[in-house]
Amino acid sequence: MTSVRYPSYKNIDPYIDVERLSALDAFITDRLRQRLEGARDRQFYTGPFLLDADAPARPGSRMIELTRSREPEDYYDLDRTEIWEPSPEAAEFAPLMDFVATLPFAATGRMLIMYDPDGRAVSAHKDHDSAELCHEFIWLRTNLSKPFYMLDPHTGERDYVAGYSAWFDTVNQFHGADASGELSFSIRIDGVFDDAFRSLIPFPGKNRAAAASVWANAG
Repeated sequence: MTSVRYPSYKNIDPYIDVERLSALDAFITDRLRQRLEGARDRQFYTGPFLLDADAPARPGSRMIELTRSREPEDYYDLDRTEIWEPSPEAAEFAPLMDFVATLPFAATGRMLIMYDPDGRAVSAHKDHDSAELCHEFIWLRTNLSKPFYMLDPHTGERDYVAGYSAWFDTVNQFHGADASGELSFSIRIDGVFDDAFRSLIPFPGKNRAAAASVWANAG
């Protein structure tokens, strides 16, 4: 089996319509700026698995929930597609939702836009600690201004996402973002990949959360 190297991520740009995604940049930016005055969106919470225990778990960014669960919130349910349904905000971002429908998912679960009008740093963190739980998701951005990275805590090495999309191991490495000093945002779509896309992925027999890095290391 291909060895796993950290930090690493799988570039998803070859599997999506990057031109259509980047064309949404002005639209999403305008919608976000319209929401700033009300500040009604929930603050983003990194969770408890911070690289630095003293770093802020609520670094200032906010979330627009494009779908909401019909059950009590549980991070381990992101891919239980049957419990997620579009929120009122989904209609506000209809062109983005149309794009999401073109992604290689058989079904979708949680969908979020994470944004910060001041472009503050996002503390390095892991999403959870269950090595056998592999969330199938695509991280997206419509421009390249958000300095988003994966980090190896043993070496301090950072691997910055270079393109518009990524899938990455959220358990065996940390991830976060440097400050940009200006409006920054990204999008995460969770769900279940379709059969054609899943057939490309070399899922490991153990430590299933490492699948994205195994794939990335395979070339």
